[in-house]
Amino acid sequence: QVHLVESGGGLVQAGGSLRLSCVASGRTLSSNTMGWFRQAPGKEREFVARIGRSGDLLYGLSSVQGRFTISRNNAKNTIYLQMNSLRPEDTATYYCAATERSVWTYWGQGTQVTVSS
Repeated sequence: QVHLVESGGGLVQAGGSLRLSCVASGRTLSSNTMGWFRQAPGKEREFVARIGRSGDLLYGLSSVQGRFTISRNNAKNTIYLQMNSLRPEDTATYYCAATERSVWTYWGQGTQVTVSS
């Protein structure tokens, strides 16, 4: 069974940076697309970014382009989300996910990111 565990969240001032990590266990996910979603209180979960098996990238939010960078280390079965120039509106719980046959199937428990103004 696949488990995803996020880390790296916390409280940061606006303009600051955080680096989220997501470690997968259970089996290697090097052939799976993996990504990040986020959900703010009272809002729906939204797609942030994903990275394919070959390193192809897609960012789902125009507001994060140029500030967030997704990457992966297949040897460590880990993906990352480097978040720079953080804004209060980036405050949310960030979830790591992985696909199975192109469906977002595996989810982590989430890590809280709070950006103060």
